[in-house]
Amino acid sequence: MTPHIDRRHALAGITAMFGSALFAPIARAAGAVEQARGTIPVISDGPPSMAVFTPTQRATMVALSERVIPTTDTPGAIAAKVPEFIEKMLADWASPEDKTPIIAGLNAIEARSLSVNKLSAAKATAAQQDTLLTEAMEGVLPEGRAFFEPFRQLVITGYYTSEIGITQEREYLPVPGEYNGAFPYSQVNKVYSA
Repeated sequence: MTPHIDRRHALAGITAMFGSALFAPIARAAGAVEQARGTIPVISDGPPSMAVFTPTQRATMVALSERVIPTTDTPGAIAAKVPEFIEKMLADWASPEDKTPIIAGLNAIEARSLSVNKLSAAKATAAQQDTLLTEAMEGVLPEGRAFFEPFRQLVITGYYTSEIGITQEREYLPVPGEYNGAFPYSQVNKVYSA
C-alpha cells in the first residue's frame, strides 16, 4: 500500500524550519492549512491563477532552482516540480510587494549574466549560475540580498513538500518506528517525515 503524501500537511510542518523569517507567501499558505484542520484548504496543485514571470524570468528561475537543490543521487528541484510550486505560490499567495524582490532579483541576475557571461543566466554553466547565486546572496547585485533568502525558502519548501522530497530525500514513515536511544548518530542519513 502506497502511503498518502500530501503537500498541504507537509507545508504546515515546514514553518518551523525558517522561524520568524519565513517568506510571507509560504506563511500565508501554511496558515491556511492550520486554519482548515481536517478540511481541504484552498492550496491546490493546479496551475497558477496568473502568469508571474516573463519567459526569460521563468527560464532563469527554473535554472537557479536546480542550482539550489541539484540532481545528485536523488532528483533535484526540477524533477520535484519546484518551479511550478514557486509560480503557484507567487501567483496565488503573494502580494505584489512579495513578488517585487523575486522579480527584481531574477532581472538583476539575468542582467549580470548577460554582462559578465555574455549569455542568459538560464544558459550559463552550473558554475556560472552558482556564482550568480553567490553574488545575489552576498549583495554584490543591488537586488540580490532581498531576492536570495525568499527564493531559497521557496525552493526548499517546494522541494521538501513535494512527493519526491518527502519520499526520496526524506524517509517517509507513516507511523514512526521504535525508539532507540542508543542509535549511533553516524548512521542517521535522512530526515524523517510523517
